[in-house]
Amino acid sequence: MNTKLLAAAIVAAASGTNAFAAEIYNSEGSTISIGGYVDVGIGEYDKGTSTRAANQDVDVNQVSPRINISGTQDLGNGVVVDAKGEWALNYLDGGENTFSTRLGYLGITHEQAGRAVVGTQWAPYYDIAGVADLPIAFANDYLYENHNLLGTGRAERMVSYRKSLMFGEDGGMDFGLGWQGEETESNADARVQVALKANFMGIGLGYTYSGGDLEISSVKRDANSHMFALNYGSYGNGLYVAGVYGMNEYFYDDLEETVQLEGLLAFGMENGLNLSVNYEAVENDKTNFTLYSQTAIQAEYSITPKLMTFAGYEIDLGDDDPATKDDDKWIIGARYFL
Repeated sequence: MNTKLLAAAIVAAASGTNAFAAEIYNSEGSTISIGGYVDVGIGEYDKGTSTRAANQDVDVNQVSPRINISGTQDLGNGVVVDAKGEWALNYLDGGENTFSTRLGYLGITHEQAGRAVVGTQWAPYYDIAGVADLPIAFANDYLYENHNLLGTGRAERMVSYRKSLMFGEDGGMDFGLGWQGEETESNADARVQVALKANFMGIGLGYTYSGGDLEISSVKRDANSHMFALNYGSYGNGLYVAGVYGMNEYFYDDLEETVQLEGLLAFGMENGLNLSVNYEAVENDKTNFTLYSQTAIQAEYSITPKLMTFAGYEIDLGDDDPATKDDDKWIIGARYFL
C-alpha cells in the first residue's frame, strides 16, 4: 500500500464514524489535522442509563461534542507513526469541566505487520460490539456502563494490536488484541481482550472476549464478557442491519450474570436521509429480571457533508423494577463537523 494512502487510512480508522478532519499541515511526510464536531438539540434527552428513572423537562442538550488533533509521520518502508488527542466538550454548562479526555494515544502501523496502539483508545472489543452503536441520538447504552475501566468502548491505558487479512476483493479477516494493566484505585487486575471478525460480500460476523479480575463487594471476581455480532451493509448507504448479543459475568452493574441485546435496522437514501429503528435490552440472567428495554425511531439528514440534522424518539419498553416508571425520550438537533 502507498504510504500516503496508509496514513490517510490510519486517520480515518482512528476517527470513528462520520468523522471529518481539516488538514492544517502536510510536509516531508508529516501531517497535522484538527477535527471533531459540535452538536446541539432540543428535547427530553438523557443518553446515560444511570438516571433512567429521572424525568427530564424539555431543554437544550448536547449529544457527544468533541474536538481532536491528530498527526502522522511517514517513516518510510511502509511504516507510519500517528498520535491523537481528543477531548469531550461541555459548552452548555461551562465551569471547570469544559474539556475532558476521550482519547490520547500513540500508534504505529506497518502495511504488512499490522497496527499497535498505546494509550486511551477505542478498544478491540468495541470493534465488534459497536456495529449497532451508530445512530446519533439513541444507540448502544450498555457499552458505556463502565467502558473506560473494562474496555468496552474507549479503554483507558490500553495496549492494542490489530491485523487485517484480505482474501480476494470480497472477503477478509480482522484480528485484535488488547491489554490493560492493573488499576489499584479501582481494585481491578490486569485485563485482556481478543476480537475476531470475518467479512465477506458486505456481511460481518464477529466475536470478542474481555476478561480480568475485579473486586466486587470486597471479593475478587472474574469480570468477563463474550460478545457476538452480525452486520450487513454500510450505515448511511442503503440497507444496514446489525445485531449484538452478549453474555456476561460480573461485567455489567456488578451483577453475577447478565445478557445484553442490541438490534439496528437502517436505510440510507441517495438524498442524504437515513432512517433507522433500534432495540436494546439488558437482562439479569440469574433472576430473569429485565433491567431495561427500549426501542428508538430515528432520522438523520445530511444537508451538506459537514452539516447533519437529526431527530429521534426513544420508547421505554419497561423493566421488572416496580420502583421505576417508563420514561420516553426525544430530541431534535443538528451536528456540524469541524
